[in-house]
Amino acid sequence: MTDQRPPLQDECRSFMAAVTDSIADMFTRIRNGIQARHQRVDMPSSKLKVEVARILKEEGYISNFKVNEEGRKKVLRIVLRYGADGENVITTLDRVSRPGRRVYARAREISKVQGGLGVNILTTPRGVMTGKQARRAGVGGEILGIVS
Repeated sequence: MTDQRPPLQDECRSFMAAVTDSIADMFTRIRNGIQARHQRVDMPSSKLKVEVARILKEEGYISNFKVNEEGRKKVLRIVLRYGADGENVITTLDRVSRPGRRVYARAREISKVQGGLGVNILTTPRGVMTGKQARRAGVGGEILGIVS
C-alpha cells in the first residue's frame, strides 16, 4: 500500500501550536517583528490581546491594530511603528507576571517605568489599563508587562 499523506507544507500551515502564555507570545511576536523590520505582525486574537493592543496604540507604541476573521479564527493584526529615521519606537517589551509566577501590585505599589518614560500594563477589576491610570483610579492588579 502507498502512503497517501498530504505534503508536509500543508501540515505545517494548518498546525497551530498550543500556547501556554498568550501575552508572552504576543510580546515575542511584536519584538521579533520589530527586529526583522516588519510593518505588521499577525497573531491569534483574544479579548485580552485586543485590550493590550489598545493600550499600546493609545500610548503611541504601535500605529494601529485590527481584528480580522479568517474562517472561524480571529486574527489580531498589529501595525508596528517606527521613528522618522527608522528607529524602533518600542525598545523594551517585557512580560512581568507569568503563569508560573504571578505578580500583583496595590495602587500605591505600582512603580513608574524608566522614570515615567515607559508604561506598565495591568489587568485590574476595572479592566486593562496603564499603571498611571490604575494609580489615579486607586486600583491595583496583575502587572502583565512593561513597555518603553
